[in-house]
Amino acid sequence: MSLDAVMTTDLITAPPTATVREALRLLEDSDIRHLPVVNDGHLIGIVSDRDLREYRVPLLLEIDHFDEAGRDRANDLLDTRVADVMAADVVSVDNTESIASVLDAMIEYKVGAVPVIDPESEDLVGIVSYIDVLRYARSML
Repeated sequence: MSLDAVMTTDLITAPPTATVREALRLLEDSDIRHLPVVNDGHLIGIVSDRDLREYRVPLLLEIDHFDEAGRDRANDLLDTRVADVMAADVVSVDNTESIASVLDAMIEYKVGAVPVIDPESEDLVGIVSYIDVLRYARSML
């Protein structure tokens, strides 16, 4: 079965210059857990909600509740560039692979999502999350 049947192609991505604050808002506003980091259409990394867990507290406290030193520290954390916290060694597959190979990669590397790359252009063309696979499996029952 082709990856086209399960992968998300309406991608939400971030540039490497995006801040952690922007990435957290993108994840929350878009209701996603994995945010590919892209430069000129090419995947250079990925951040997940787990990667950004430690940065949520300053954002949740809305910074106003901190004294000046705390506010400065919270802003410094939230202004960290995504490029500085992303996983740069990304498990990915090309768009000619099967759903089974994506599942094998997820299991082997213990990841919840796998970006899909066009092998000719090397551009990011989609992402497959465990939710996408479960949704597809459910539709087959």
